[in-house]
Amino acid sequence: MRVRILDEAETRRLIGPREAIAECRVAFAKLARGEVEQPDVLAIEVPEHRGEVHAKGAYLHGAPTFSIKVATGFYDNPQNGLPVTSGAVWVFDSRTGFARTLILDNGFLTELRTGAAGAIAADLLARRSVRTVGVIGAGAQARYQLEAFLEVRSPRQVLVWSRTPSRAADYAAEVGRRFERSVSVAPSAEALVGESDVVITTTPAEDPIVLADWVRPGTHVTAMGSDMPRKRELDPRLLARAKVVADRLSQCLTQGEIHHAVAAGVMTPEQIYAELGEIAADQKPGRTSEDEVTVADLTGVGALDAAVAGYVAERAEAEGLGRWLEV
Repeated sequence: MRVRILDEAETRRLIGPREAIAECRVAFAKLARGEVEQPDVLAIEVPEHRGEVHAKGAYLHGAPTFSIKVATGFYDNPQNGLPVTSGAVWVFDSRTGFARTLILDNGFLTELRTGAAGAIAADLLARRSVRTVGVIGAGAQARYQLEAFLEVRSPRQVLVWSRTPSRAADYAAEVGRRFERSVSVAPSAEALVGESDVVITTTPAEDPIVLADWVRPGTHVTAMGSDMPRKRELDPRLLARAKVVADRLSQCLTQGEIHHAVAAGVMTPEQIYAELGEIAADQKPGRTSEDEVTVADLTGVGALDAAVAGYVAERAEAEGLGRWLEV
């Protein structure tokens, strides 16, 4: 048996935000139609090193491959000159079960598909006209989220806020140059939320950093940081007054913002408006008024990992990229 090996640089050559958004939109719709085999997430904490591990996998009906991914987040890594995230994806032939491709992407596909999910949520739930988008957090995912968001909306202004002001300043300078946008550092999270039509939270916070009273009518909020039970970025009262959409409700009830709102007793699972796939599949409408507040709770679903990894594997085969491992 031969397995194709791809490194991060090769993976980045094969897929970008636009392709990821298209593949993930299809995956969300398939999930809503029951056309995905997807197990529960395997999550492992490594508390003495501030680390967490997620294993996710899925098979999209009709696809030539299925995938299993391991992604890690170790939050002390920057102190040792290492990135926070890493990971790899195994892609298998869906006809034989044999391994076809090992993608050693250092977590790139996870970052990319998470940004794509945020863009899809904004496209389906935010107002068509967005003057200001506000990004809370200034790490890698803050960059991926903004890059993907700019594929679906064209804001006049970008705001950023981080608990570490120097990181916010670096982010503003970098993405301002990269995307040729006006990017400013907000003086506080409250000021950012109050000025933004779309708010994107990208932090590993364990206490709310966006309060319900700050959010104006018509605002859309995408929260992607709460992917473990202890994490939360939003005031539960915000979800109680909003149209709330889950990427996968069963996951969000155990490890998302919805999990904390239900635990706080401010809403029930029956009050969740939809899963994102239901809107992507035209089974339910997205935003239905200019004034409603919408919240997308993103915990990360294996169907998206399978979609982007399958795309990369197919492109690599077509272009002859990578090297072979004989096993």
